[in-house]
Amino acid sequence: MHQGKYVFSQIMDAVVRYQFNQCVQRYHGEYWVKKFSCWEQFLALAFGQLSFRESLRDIVVCLFAHRDKLYHFGFRSVVARNTLSHANEKRDWRIFRDYALVLIAQAKLLYSHDRLFTLDIDEAVYVIDSTIIDLCLALFPWARSQTGCSAIKLHLGLELHGNIPSFFAFTSGKAADVCFLDQVVYETGAYYVFDRGYLDFDRFYQIHKAGSFFVTRAKKGWSFRRLCSRPVDKKVGVRCDQVVVEGPHHHTKKYFAQMRRIKYYDTETKRYYIFVTNNFGLPAKTIADLYKQRWQIELFFKWLKQHLAIKTFWGRSANAVKTQICVALSAYLLVAILKKQLRIERNSYEILQILSVSLFVKTAITRLISERQLHIVDSTVQKQAQLWVN
Repeated sequence: MHQGKYVFSQIMDAVVRYQFNQCVQRYHGEYWVKKFSCWEQFLALAFGQLSFRESLRDIVVCLFAHRDKLYHFGFRSVVARNTLSHANEKRDWRIFRDYALVLIAQAKLLYSHDRLFTLDIDEAVYVIDSTIIDLCLALFPWARSQTGCSAIKLHLGLELHGNIPSFFAFTSGKAADVCFLDQVVYETGAYYVFDRGYLDFDRFYQIHKAGSFFVTRAKKGWSFRRLCSRPVDKKVGVRCDQVVVEGPHHHTKKYFAQMRRIKYYDTETKRYYIFVTNNFGLPAKTIADLYKQRWQIELFFKWLKQHLAIKTFWGRSANAVKTQICVALSAYLLVAILKKQLRIERNSYEILQILSVSLFVKTAITRLISERQLHIVDSTVQKQAQLWVN
């Protein structure tokens, strides 16, 4: 893989150009384009992500300083800021979304056997949540939210086997989280974990009909009718395990099957939690532990905002903002794929820090990253870096 290539070129070798070109052709991304192809646009933006650049000007200045190496990176000419800005504004962001989904499929295969949690569940487990990405109202008036600020929502499903994002979408800051469930294609036998913001029994019934399982928390005032109670072991914190159906409501009935209601006492937080699921096979304690794993997506969102370039944006249109976020996810996935393929033992934080200062170096990535292990004393930093630790 090395053969005297620059580090940046070694990373981009993980891209299958045929797959990328298919995404471009799907949305006519290079219709009437004579210079600066979609591939060059992707290279420039990926370089900005991996080198932690803060603006298009930063990207262009750094690339121009190494203009004699750009041909080896895949550029046909020197990148101009206006050209890059125009491409971000006009070229369909769905090109880069679709390619991110291609990388997600590759990463899922590589990380499918990773067990980052101790629960005895072989099926896929997805945690679904959203995060608000704040924008400046003066610069992004199209993204005005209900609070009077500007923001967009990134909805994401994180597979707990490997902590790999599996699907994502964007909505306005004022859109309800639960609407994202209409875009999800459910896998038979998979588990989907939600917080209470996604509680909608009409949509949950679609999960049930697909042969999948949901795990969520009940809202206060939820109307149900108990059919029977199952035996519980109160020593592990389970207080009740009931078979219930949806109770009388002012709307028509939305869930036409039996559900399971579990009341659990957590000794760490000293609080009671009520979980609702359509799975009757797992022990009640396992359902409670499964919901605890929802915290992994909160850590992922925090890591994403801290270590990828999505704090400041390189364009003002909705197309430019979505393009930047999609390329940021693609950069994350490319490094994750290389980590697994090359069997690199470092965590993602260390890998990105090393790559950010080594993109113009002609050294094999395995030698560059694996020669010496870093020792991070700060426990807080170490906790946030636990994304790809084997």
